[in-house]
Amino acid sequence: MKIAVYPGSFDPVSNGHLDIIRRAAKIFDKLYVVVSINKKKSSTFTNEEKVWMLKEVTKDLDNVVVEASQDLLLNYAQSKEACAIIRGLRNFIDYQDEITLFQFNRSIAPNIDTFILFPSANNLFLSSSSIKELVSFN
Repeated sequence: MKIAVYPGSFDPVSNGHLDIIRRAAKIFDKLYVVVSINKKKSSTFTNEEKVWMLKEVTKDLDNVVVEASQDLLLNYAQSKEACAIIRGLRNFIDYQDEITLFQFNRSIAPNIDTFILFPSANNLFLSSSSIKELVSFN
């Protein structure tokens, strides 16, 4: 069974996230969508709220499991026997962060690969930060 983990802060979950989730769910037998803590960001929603929102928008996907974790992502992925981490990449700035993270993860857990999925064209410029900013202005 091919198992993958798609981590994120999902604050809030966006159509871009959902696009990545749906596409990854077609590739892997089981996909864990993991609400994780990003210490660089301040959260608008609690982990419980984020898990609830993700479960609502993925309830039609039988092979998707939504959980929250405060564990190191690699430890979480290993505990689920995952072979892959899913990452979304929108632009070159994302690439710079992700290639560094990939190399770090690969040095610790060479049995877990990283799969990059690019957003669909209509989600290319979408981010949770921009959604929160729009909401703050009604």
